[in-house]
Amino acid sequence: MTNKYIRYIILVFIASLIATFLFNKENTQEESNPVTTRDYKEIDQEKVLRAVTEYNSVSYFVEGDTVAGFNYDLLMRFAADRGWQLEITPEMSIEKRLEGLLSGKYDLIASNIPVTSPLRDSLSLTEPVLLNRQILIQRKNETSEEGVIRSHLDLAGKTLYVVKHSPAILRIGNLADEIGETIHIEEVEKYGPEQLLAMVAHGDIDYAVCDEAIALAAASQYPQLDIETSISFTQFYSWGLPKESKALSDTLNQWIHQFKTEPVYRELINKYTR
Repeated sequence: MTNKYIRYIILVFIASLIATFLFNKENTQEESNPVTTRDYKEIDQEKVLRAVTEYNSVSYFVEGDTVAGFNYDLLMRFAADRGWQLEITPEMSIEKRLEGLLSGKYDLIASNIPVTSPLRDSLSLTEPVLLNRQILIQRKNETSEEGVIRSHLDLAGKTLYVVKHSPAILRIGNLADEIGETIHIEEVEKYGPEQLLAMVAHGDIDYAVCDEAIALAAASQYPQLDIETSISFTQFYSWGLPKESKALSDTLNQWIHQFKTEPVYRELINKYTR
């Protein structure tokens, strides 16, 4: 009994040492890799705003030696008004944009997030910067409307391709509930909405869903596409910040509210989304 008791004491002691070691190791890792969410004060001290956006013909793109895009132009104006430099990263993955924001790598996500998005649970959404809606991408029938989907009821049994983690997934799920039928969703990780447009145009897939602004920008490039059928109602689209960045959020909201009253805002809307 004495030997068993001694062995038991030794095992408990060893287990305690292991637990202490793992606890200290975890704390050391957390201290060496802390989440450093920056708010307005920290950004203003460094004079650099770090933003992430999506690479497409509406949000952010490079044409020759020129960088342009609706979200890019808005960001540049906001940063310039504060005397900040803009450090912007294009990232196609919605998941990676969110991870980068919540880890402190980026100060804000400057891509179009529907105000109805579930991301509101983890983000602070700004005042809307754009009105947009999600539409069905399909090929035209050159001779008639036959085979072209106009009613949501005709989506039953169809497979719709979307960018992985797209907010359109929630809307498509709601549509399936509304019509009482299954609508298959295929999430694509490697491509953005413009690549899905090209895949429909070339016959690789039959249907995709993306923002109307992106589809309109590509309409002249793919005249064989039909982009007339809406999937959602017109929605407000916003940018996203960490919930902890309250001062930056307040400042950005005030700036967006004022900027939307100026003629240049309407000029940017017409330039990039018409």
